[in-house]
Amino acid sequence: MGLSPILDKHSEIPIYKQLYDYIKQEIESGALPENNRLPSIRQLSAHLMLSKNTVETAYQQLLAEGYVHSKPRSGLHVLPLERIKPMNGAVPTSDEKVRYAGSSCERKILCDFHYGDVELGKFPIKTWRKCLLEALDSEGYGVLGYGDPQGDFGLRAEIAQYLYQARGVSCSPEQVFLCSGTQTSISLLCQVLPLPDRVAMEDPGYDGVRTVLANHGREIVPIRLESDGLSLDELGQQAVRAIYVTPSHQFPLGSVLPVQKRSKLLQWAYESDGLIIEDDYDSEFRYQGQPIPALKAMDVGDRVAYMGTFSKSFLPAVRISYIVLPDRLAAGFRQGIAPYSQSVSPLLQRAMLIFMRGGHYERHVRKMRKLYQGKHRTLLKAIHRHFGERVEVIGQKAGLHLLLDVYNRNNRELIKLASEHGVKVYAPSSHWTDPAQCPPSYLMLGFGGLSESQIEEGIIRMKQAWFGNS
Repeated sequence: MGLSPILDKHSEIPIYKQLYDYIKQEIESGALPENNRLPSIRQLSAHLMLSKNTVETAYQQLLAEGYVHSKPRSGLHVLPLERIKPMNGAVPTSDEKVRYAGSSCERKILCDFHYGDVELGKFPIKTWRKCLLEALDSEGYGVLGYGDPQGDFGLRAEIAQYLYQARGVSCSPEQVFLCSGTQTSISLLCQVLPLPDRVAMEDPGYDGVRTVLANHGREIVPIRLESDGLSLDELGQQAVRAIYVTPSHQFPLGSVLPVQKRSKLLQWAYESDGLIIEDDYDSEFRYQGQPIPALKAMDVGDRVAYMGTFSKSFLPAVRISYIVLPDRLAAGFRQGIAPYSQSVSPLLQRAMLIFMRGGHYERHVRKMRKLYQGKHRTLLKAIHRHFGERVEVIGQKAGLHLLLDVYNRNNRELIKLASEHGVKVYAPSSHWTDPAQCPPSYLMLGFGGLSESQIEEGIIRMKQAWFGNS
């Protein structure tokens, strides 16, 4: 058995990541040459006394990044590496090598509070693999072709049923359209509905959507936020007939639009012949109070286009999102996308259908909600214990991120100091229409991809970086 890494089970770096890093280094150094066969999962797990799931996760990462490939009935084999040659034959000088090495050391990050990362260590990879294999065995050409432009009917029906049970949204499969991510959803709405020339957005609001709207030539009308959400008075003064909102968990500030304002927003749409685009991006993860029904669930006038995604609740890599269109718009949209190829793999759609029909998705969401709630609790306790009255937490009731207002400090300085202590944090300013309007003391902390021990360690390091031993 040629693989004998030294694994630190007390390290904050997950064991699968340590194993992956070790094998990757062995391949890059040439210690594991081209075509060398890796031990089977069973063999390596027995040799290292690790769970098979840990070894499998490390192997899957190597597969995904192209370090190895799978040969039928033979296992995983090392792929040849393309060596990158410097342009014009240039070789870095010794001074450059030292500078690069120093930069690498300075930027070694131990705790990355990046928003959008999710917990992968608890992903039910064996169950998902079975669903993928079952999808491959499905009869007919469907999963191997381009698929229905609207998406697999069975999956659309399953999504419609789930939305009714979990979010109070009543819709038919004919209203559900599958897409490969929120930005693709917005792009299709711009092209096919099409959206009007002027579209209102919360300010601050998700910069990914703002960018897509701008790239499609839409004029974006920013609507300021009040303490309880969107300013409806300001919206009423604007000549717009479409608005993009995140009412159940405002991004990035985390507020919840109260029912009174939801009713008024719907009334605005009814009276102005308007369209509300509701992005319900992480509604599964609410930690305080009862679940809040979607705005779409209140829409008796058929004016809300509802958007959801599996990226936060399941896996970003599957790239499955969906739009639930008002019934009055669905037929025209279906006709408009007929020449389009479906952007989500039919194979992944069928596997997701099997996963949901088997009850695995709801079980996974329940497990992840409990897991994220624990991480969320750890983060809040650590902030309170180590920062005390020197900070304020903003938007702490739901989701996989929160904002931190570090009183009387500048986020540029804070980001630099944290990085010097092995922690990466982020300024949320890109989500403001005018980034200069973002309070300079705001930071965004995502916690979905970190363990509870990493969260605690990260906050301790930030405290030392920002406040010393005081």
